[in-house]
Amino acid sequence: MFQSIIDYFESIDPILAALYATLFTWFLTALGASFVFFFKNMNRVVLDGMLGFTGGVMIAASFWSLLAPAIEMSKGEGFVKVIPAAVGFAMGALFIFGLDKILPHLHINFKETEGIKSPWQRTTLLVLAITLHNIPEGLAVGVLFGGVAAGIPEASIAGAVTLAIGIGIQNFPEGIAVSMPLRRMGMSRWKSFMYGQSSALVEPIAGVLGAVAVTFFTPLLPYALAFAAGAMIFVVVEEVIPETQQDKNTDIATLGLIGGFIVMMTLDVALG
Repeated sequence: MFQSIIDYFESIDPILAALYATLFTWFLTALGASFVFFFKNMNRVVLDGMLGFTGGVMIAASFWSLLAPAIEMSKGEGFVKVIPAAVGFAMGALFIFGLDKILPHLHINFKETEGIKSPWQRTTLLVLAITLHNIPEGLAVGVLFGGVAAGIPEASIAGAVTLAIGIGIQNFPEGIAVSMPLRRMGMSRWKSFMYGQSSALVEPIAGVLGAVAVTFFTPLLPYALAFAAGAMIFVVVEEVIPETQQDKNTDIATLGLIGGFIVMMTLDVALG
């Protein structure tokens, strides 16, 4: 089945493939958000474990799918070869750092508001927080497909599809993490679902923009891959991991992170 998917994506324009792949990652977010139609509460232990899993997938994807290919395709030897990855990684982290300080958003625990002060409702701030997470994820998938369109040997359809699958898997608990707290606050099931799924709508946009940018500026690919990796690692360390440490479920969250890392590493090595 996986080979059939690869064959299909190889038969279409890579930018269109980036759109389809990121629509898939959005769909799994919406699928997670749909749980709000069946449950009003989500056990905090389960949620922390799932968020830990999300962090593990993002860390593994950052190295196996993004940083390693970025270094491999860079020219030169020694320090020269790693410069594009180092610069791109730093720029990605600084980009999300800047958004984190500017964009008003609220953490899942509803206790910590960050960014500039805003009169926006807490529901909007929570959705913005998860949207912030999803920008580098969509960008990462799009950049890989853009590398394929540009004819870069180190970029493959299989690798891009594998990354999309991994991102999609970890988006599932993110959909739950948005919709469930909103439902618990008294919002209707339908509104909770709509807010939950809308947090991932930025992924197709970021994916297509990333693919188009790399297609037109091929030398940017190593920087762009590392940029996405730096952005993802910043999100994991600054947002995801601290979120799982709010209660007494740190061991569960840590095991979830290890599990997510293993799953993404296995997918990337076996399929990518």
